[in-house]
Amino acid sequence: MTEAGDRQLIDRFLEMLAAEAGAARNTLIAYRTDLEGASAHLAGRLGEADAGALETLAASWMELARTTVARKASALRRFFGFLAEEGLRTDDPSAALPRPGASRPLPKILGHEDVAKLFAAIEERLVEARSPASLRLSALFELLYGSGMRATELVSLPRNAVRADQPFLILKGKGGRERLVPLSNRARAAVSAYAATLPPGGAWLFPSGKTHLSRVRLYQLVRELAGEAGIAPDRISPHVLRHAFATHLLEGGADLRALQTMLGHADIATTQIYTHVDSRRLVELVNARHPLADKGRLG
Repeated sequence: MTEAGDRQLIDRFLEMLAAEAGAARNTLIAYRTDLEGASAHLAGRLGEADAGALETLAASWMELARTTVARKASALRRFFGFLAEEGLRTDDPSAALPRPGASRPLPKILGHEDVAKLFAAIEERLVEARSPASLRLSALFELLYGSGMRATELVSLPRNAVRADQPFLILKGKGGRERLVPLSNRARAAVSAYAATLPPGGAWLFPSGKTHLSRVRLYQLVRELAGEAGIAPDRISPHVLRHAFATHLLEGGADLRALQTMLGHADIATTQIYTHVDSRRLVELVNARHPLADKGRLG
């Protein structure tokens, strides 16, 4: 289905809301905005999206306010319900959408062992053949897990964004805010090896057709590798790797403010969601290091 096909379905749905439900003009505008945004995220394939596609869409909402997520999910649930009722679909995948409760759900977590399995699977591919595809996969994963970039930021990197002599990137993220993203030696080496396979010229580091690699294709690549590594594909996405980057840095002693800067969060309250993973270590730290710990008054 094309974006034009999605627009026709959205138009029909909104006509129904106006005619049968008497929806107000502002409600219709809000629904159109949310549905067209979802369609754009899914490359014009909203009308045929399955549960997996909706999960990756929902993952992109992780940093939004609960009320915003609830509104978007509600619009999509009504849209897919309409498609099923009208016989335009034989199923309704909207059960995969989140239902925000009183608090923001905690992010899915990948442990160090899981990450090691992913990189071992990449290494196996590279041993078998250092093909452009395997080198690209290596570069993508090194940047995802090694820098915490958002999927959109990663796939749309300019051709010369990563330089061998520059251990950082300057990214323009949400709201046009620029931030500095440190790059590991591993990530730069992986990108350098992959970039050597690209033809001269070109605007994108990860080209695909006339533009760059899509977020949906990145999502598919991540899940394919998870299957090879023996990790349940529904446990992982590009956004989960971003969470792993943040979680593991925090476990290693990273400062929350520094993490906020690297992730590009406007509000540190968004970054604080990662502190849940570190609670056990912090309790152990207090019990071991607090001045009163040896007096038996903490526990």
